[in-house]
Amino acid sequence: MWSGPRNISTALMRAFENRPDCAVVDEPFYGYYLQATGLDHPAGDAVMASMSCDWREVARQLCEELPATADPGACTLFYQKHMTQHILPAMDMAWTDRLVNCFLIREPRRIIASYARVRPEFALEELGFPQQWDLFQRVADRLGTAPPVIDSATTLADPEGVLRALCARVGIPFSSAMLHWPAGRRDSDGVWAPHWYAAVEASTGFQVVNELPLSEVELPPACEAMCEKAEAIYAKLIPHALGREARA
Repeated sequence: MWSGPRNISTALMRAFENRPDCAVVDEPFYGYYLQATGLDHPAGDAVMASMSCDWREVARQLCEELPATADPGACTLFYQKHMTQHILPAMDMAWTDRLVNCFLIREPRRIIASYARVRPEFALEELGFPQQWDLFQRVADRLGTAPPVIDSATTLADPEGVLRALCARVGIPFSSAMLHWPAGRRDSDGVWAPHWYAAVEASTGFQVVNELPLSEVELPPACEAMCEKAEAIYAKLIPHALGREARA
């Protein structure tokens, strides 16, 4: 599952991890991303120390090994939570041809407004929009059809409907265990969890948040041009979102 920041990516990871037949991995390229970019993130040194920072080795592990937290006897599914901003130009994405690639999207204005409250200056690539679109095109070209896309707002409005549709698209049975999970931390959570996962640790399921209408979401003036570029990408992806017709 390929998502940008400020989305429901961790809640979605919880949903899959709550299945008894599924192992998960949390942002396995985060260490490589921090080492390669030199960006200062909370617990950055601990992140890099907790995983391989060699993207080639990480890619090999993702295709050939289950994570250490998995029960090999029970797991028939391996859910990988990926951040599209972690895709850097040096990476050869051919390894993704061995996976079933899905894409989680959210309205860009909401993402940018949320991110701008944390980082005053950032580039579009730090939100992963261009990388997500490039990978989507790569997968679609290889398959000859659009890969699965889910939209956060649609998923929050109808978790069961969207997750049933997603499971059908990727050829796995739906499990009602995906709709609710115990509160708290998981051994599979990245070491950065204490800095970012407070809300999801308190959650027991997908939670609809009362948000401002999109027209009322304000951005710093410097972000408006960036938002236009992101919205152009989102407009190409949203027609493929599962469950969108039912919500409309």
